Amino acid sequence: MRLDIVSLVLAVFAVCVTPSAHSFEIEHRQNFASNAAQPVALRILSTADIDLFAPLILSFQAENPKVAVAYHAVSSTELMRALQDEQAPYDIAVSSAMDLQTKLANDGLALPHRSTETDLLPEWGKWRDHVFAFTQEPAAIVLSAKAFANLPVPQTRQDLISVLRDYPDLFRGRVGTYDVRSSGLGYLFATQDARTSETFWRLAEVMGHLDIQLYCCSGAMIDDVSSGKIAVAYNVLGSYAMARRDAKANIHIVTPQDFTTVMLRTVLIPTTAQRPALAGQFIDHLIRAAWLDESRDDYPFPDINRDPLASNTSLRPIRMGPGLLVYLDKLKKRRFLKEWENAILQP
Repeated sequence: MRLDIVSLVLAVFAVCVTPSAHSFEIEHRQNFASNAAQPVALRILSTADIDLFAPLILSFQAENPKVAVAYHAVSSTELMRALQDEQAPYDIAVSSAMDLQTKLANDGLALPHRSTETDLLPEWGKWRDHVFAFTQEPAAIVLSAKAFANLPVPQTRQDLISVLRDYPDLFRGRVGTYDVRSSGLGYLFATQDARTSETFWRLAEVMGHLDIQLYCCSGAMIDDVSSGKIAVAYNVLGSYAMARRDAKANIHIVTPQDFTTVMLRTVLIPTTAQRPALAGQFIDHLIRAAWLDESRDDYPFPDINRDPLASNTSLRPIRMGPGLLVYLDKLKKRRFLKEWENAILQP
C-alpha cells in the first residue's frame, strides 16, 4: 500500500484515556483521531520526532480505522523514568537508546511478542522476543556548508581533529555534540565510539578546548548548524539530517570513513501496556514497513541493509544483547562520565 502523506490530515482529539499524574517530562504530545464512534486508544511513548514518525502512525490507522493514537515524545532518559520508575501505562515504547531498551527487557519490564513478522527478523534484529529493531541509522557528522566553503570537508575523525586544530578561532564555541550526562542516545554513541577507537578521546579533548556546545538532541544540533550558530555537530542522527529538506542547502552530512556507528531504533511492549495485543499489531506494522517493502511511502527512515558489514566495511552496527548493559553498570558509567567530563568540560 502506498500512502499519499500530503493528502492526509492530522486531527487533534482528546484521547479516551485519562493520563495518570506523572513527574517525567513529555516534550511533545500529538493525538491522532479515529472516526469510529468508540475508538480504541493506543498510547505510544517515543523518542522519535513526531514529524518523522507520523507517517507510520497514519498508515497504521489506515489499516486499523477504529484505532486512535496518543503519541508522547520524550527523551530516552525520560522514557526510562516513565517506565522503570513510574510504571506509566503505555502500550508501546520506541527508543533510539538500544541499551536502555535492552535494560527494560532484561529487568522484566517488557512483554514478549512473537508473530509471523517477528520470526522474519534476523537474530541481530531482535532480542529474546522482547525488543525489535525497525531502523538502521548512522551517527553522522553534520557540517555548516558556509563554514567549510573554503576548507576540506573532513571524511574521518582524524580529518576533523586536524581541521579543528588548524582553525581554532573559526570553530571556537561553534562545535556541538550530545550532553551524554542527560542524553541516553548520546551516551550510547559515545561509549560505542570509545569501544571502537581511541581517536574518540583525542577528538573529545580537541572539542573540549574549543568551548563545545552541548545538546539534548539531534534536531537542535541540526537547526543550529543550518542557521550558522555552530559549524560542526558530532554524532548527529543521520536520518534526521537527511530528512531535513529545509536544511540541505546549508549543511554537509558526513558518515565517517574510519568507522560509522549504526544505531538500531527499537520498539517493545511495556509490562504496563493496557492493550498488549494491539501493541503487537503495531510492532508487526513497523516490521513490515521496515523489512518487507522498500517501496513504501510511509517509511521515513533509511532502507535497512540486512548485511551492512558485507557492503560497507566502515559500518559498525551496534549489536543488541546483554553486551549493551556493560556501560549501564553504575560504577562503569560513573567512570566513563568522569573521563568524558575531563575531556569535554575544559576551562
